[in-house]
Amino acid sequence: MSPVGTYVTQVTATDADDPTYGNSARVVYSILHGQPYFSVDPKTGVIKTALPNMDREVKEEYQVLIQAKDMGGQLGGLAGTTIVNITLSDVNDNPPRFSKSFFHLRVPESSAVGSAIGRIKAHDLDIGRNAEVEYTIVPGDGGAMFDITTNEHNQEGIIILKRPLDYESKKAYTFKVEASNAHMDPRFQSFGAFKDTATVKINVLDVDEPPVFNKPSYVMDVYEDTPAGTIIGAVTAQDLDASSSPVRYSIDWRSDLDSYFDIDPVEGTISTNDLLDRENIAQHNVSVVATKLNSPVLTSRVAVTVHVLDINEFPPELASPYETFVCENARLGQVIQTFGAKDKDVPSAGQQFSFRTPKEDMKNKNFTIRDFGNNTAGIVTKRVGFRRRLQEIYFLPVVIEDNGYPPKSSTGTLTIRVCGCESDGSVLSCSAEAIFLPVGLSTGALIAILLCIVILLGIVVLYVSLRRQKKKETLMSSKEDIRDNVIHYDDEGGGEEDTHAFDMGTLRNPKVVKENLYRRDVKPEMKRSPKPPVSQDSADIRDFIHPAAGGARLGQLGPALRLLGDVRLRGRGLRGGVAKLHRVCHCRPGGGLRLPQRLGAPL
Repeated sequence: MSPVGTYVTQVTATDADDPTYGNSARVVYSILHGQPYFSVDPKTGVIKTALPNMDREVKEEYQVLIQAKDMGGQLGGLAGTTIVNITLSDVNDNPPRFSKSFFHLRVPESSAVGSAIGRIKAHDLDIGRNAEVEYTIVPGDGGAMFDITTNEHNQEGIIILKRPLDYESKKAYTFKVEASNAHMDPRFQSFGAFKDTATVKINVLDVDEPPVFNKPSYVMDVYEDTPAGTIIGAVTAQDLDASSSPVRYSIDWRSDLDSYFDIDPVEGTISTNDLLDRENIAQHNVSVVATKLNSPVLTSRVAVTVHVLDINEFPPELASPYETFVCENARLGQVIQTFGAKDKDVPSAGQQFSFRTPKEDMKNKNFTIRDFGNNTAGIVTKRVGFRRRLQEIYFLPVVIEDNGYPPKSSTGTLTIRVCGCESDGSVLSCSAEAIFLPVGLSTGALIAILLCIVILLGIVVLYVSLRRQKKKETLMSSKEDIRDNVIHYDDEGGGEEDTHAFDMGTLRNPKVVKENLYRRDVKPEMKRSPKPPVSQDSADIRDFIHPAAGGARLGQLGPALRLLGDVRLRGRGLRGGVAKLHRVCHCRPGGGLRLPQRLGAPL
């Protein structure tokens, strides 16, 4: 397609003659063979095209015979020749063309998806890169079922199946295929469209096929406490052939060696044969086989995955011990805290929590719970303004429920503290003491005041302790004085017979002197004896014995001293009196009696 005068090549001839001697060395070029396609310049030997629009597809190679003659080409000059082989290079000046406009293909319905089901070809007269062809399916009837690609070696169009064929649903497809050059030359676009179109019809052939499951795989869930015999799911397969044979189901024993599951051969329902233990096996992979009843050799398989789910054992709880605050100048409907929940059950991923206010707290006029639906909730105020002077802390119960089996719920408590805040919501103080403390009183001053109070309390406690210790020492010294004034008296009395030898009334009233009593074991010397004079010592005894004189400190020693006084007053029955004295003091005979020294001489 080159224009006339296009440079092709240049030839050069040499002459051994002396170029300074006449014309013997002057060479002239001419074409002996190759016209009218090419021409040669007689002086330079440059070969050029002599015809326009030379077509490689018509003739690709040319042989041109060039002659070189000295003496300026005159008669008598010597000449030499050479052959120049010229090959036309290709340009993309030809579109691809189908050999026929209609292609008819037959494809069995059992063809696998992705397989090549037919080939078509468009021819291009160009060569090399200019002959590369691209194939496309025109959108229409078969665009969704088929695809087409180019074979790089022979530029054929390969039709590929994109989806399964079904003779029972559709028996034929018709669509158009377009072939075009992959690399266009803009110099030849004026020649027209460089593409061609052909029609392809595909007939689907009926094939006796195995049953087809309605799903490529099945996933079933079962809880580990599910009793044996419980149906956990079902599989379904159909015979899509025109004969529509019944289908029977079974479980491949190699995929369920322990026979955990069973399947109904007609319905395809899968049930448990035994209790499942998630801690032992968390997932079972079972293969189910579907067989055509009329043709048992035609079978298909499907994978069934059974997940053993954990029982919901733990209720959800608050994610952390939330403690929030609300400003005294809080607005109505303000979200003051966002909180979440956690659950100890496995797995934690995929759990859903719901939040709500307990029924008994629905009338709460201060706060409420708003569930955001993303496992979080918020505390929302139900009124305007709060006062720390009235109430510093609020407790808000919240019910948290999970989506486990069986569902579990728990009630948590959120602590809300009322704080003083700036207008922008920043916290100033949350302690109730800050309301009553004077402004400007620093923390150091408060510590100093508390330290002084502690010191004063310590001084008071020390003073009280010293007073108690001093009083106790005084009491002990008085008891020691009493012990020092006690004497011992050892003598035996007359025993029980002395009880009638003295009168207890005398001790109670010394002024009254009764008639002496006689001892039954001793014969008296005189029948009657004069009344003994009242000794001066009896007054001392009475003063000591009398409660007003001796005091209550004498205790159990009082009766014994009264007996001793009676003995002194009567002047007889001494041994019996001492025996009686031993009995009153709970002492053994001969054990001794301790008396105050102020009573006088020994008896």
